Amino acid sequence: MVQNCTVAACKTPVPPELQSEARCLPHFLTASELACADMRRETATGEAGKERRAEIAAYIGKHGELLARAATSGVRMPDELKARILSAFLTLMNLRENMDRSAERAKGTVGR
Repeated sequence: MVQNCTVAACKTPVPPELQSEARCLPHFLTASELACADMRRETATGEAGKERRAEIAAYIGKHGELLARAATSGVRMPDELKARILSAFLTLMNLRENMDRSAERAKGTVGR
């Protein structure tokens, strides 16, 4: 059975790879970008403890995998959507890098 996106007024079908998120690819990308921005701010301020950093790392892995599966599913996509997918991967990578730098600063190991 085809599931439609759960975002209000969106009738776009959800790809099988994103069924667990119940969002179409464009809305999945938007939600991921917003979540990454929030988490990046959280890690930059040093508020994220060890447990929270583990949760963020799990988020990055899960969403990166979901995005990779959706992007390589064989469905034709316009170049604009492909560019957004690549941008989302870069956002996930930057979040991971930012989180790692923040953790290093918290330990006092940066620059030593």
